[in-house]
Amino acid sequence: MKILVTGAAGQFGRELTEVLSKEGYIVFPYTKQELDIANPNQIRKVLREDRPDLIINSAAFTKVDLCEVELEKSYLINGLSPYYLALEAKKYNIRLFHISTDYVFGGEKTTPYEETDEAFPATIYGKSKRIGEELALAFGNNVTVIRTSWLYGHKGQNFVNTIKKLSDCLDEIQVVHDQYGCPTYAKDLANAVKGLILKSPGIYHVTNEGSCSWFEFATEIIKFLKKQTKIIPVSTEEYGLKTPRPCYSVLSNKKLKESGISMRPWKEGLREYLKKEFKDAYED
Repeated sequence: MKILVTGAAGQFGRELTEVLSKEGYIVFPYTKQELDIANPNQIRKVLREDRPDLIINSAAFTKVDLCEVELEKSYLINGLSPYYLALEAKKYNIRLFHISTDYVFGGEKTTPYEETDEAFPATIYGKSKRIGEELALAFGNNVTVIRTSWLYGHKGQNFVNTIKKLSDCLDEIQVVHDQYGCPTYAKDLANAVKGLILKSPGIYHVTNEGSCSWFEFATEIIKFLKKQTKIIPVSTEEYGLKTPRPCYSVLSNKKLKESGISMRPWKEGLREYLKKEFKDAYED
């Protein structure tokens, strides 16, 4: 099978390319410089040349605060581009996987969100991603939408690396304690996506098992690294974020489990990530 991956230079895109290549798939990884998914002509040209059996769209504009300012860019990349991909994929009878986010939910629930729950995003980032989902799914039964959350991977900017970097120079770090989600290791997400290639299309929630607050997440990072930095819990209001985040965006993996794919607990994924990412700093 030939698979085209967009956003291949991102944390997830790199991991996905590696996982699929090791599995024996022929992978065409495209960075945003190599393929502008907001340009239908470029998409058409690439599909004619590569003739993939599957497209996995991991390209996105993910800077939540910046999305509120750069609305046109947000809706173009996150909303309209999945439409272009789905339109061209349908012409060539190519299956499409689209990577989405927990931010399509507003955070009003207190129990994990399932695929059938109504998506009611509160941010421009979430709204643009939801539009991307809807436009992609409008092209029939050959589209899979995969929602994930709190993603971190190697060679990129993420919460784990930020906490590690801050802990190297600060005695105390303030972290929000009243936002809950599911930390997800990009490698584990990539392996799950690999498994979903053999499953029926549709919407799937894919995260590592379990949930925590950002404060609890940061505390585990410091604990695993055996650092002395103190993590100070603060409220979202006290922290003063420019853009409101969902208070609760935990995703349920129930449908994924029913399809025969299981995810390991988030602490296990974090431990493996830290061992690999910070070999010199990590102490067993």
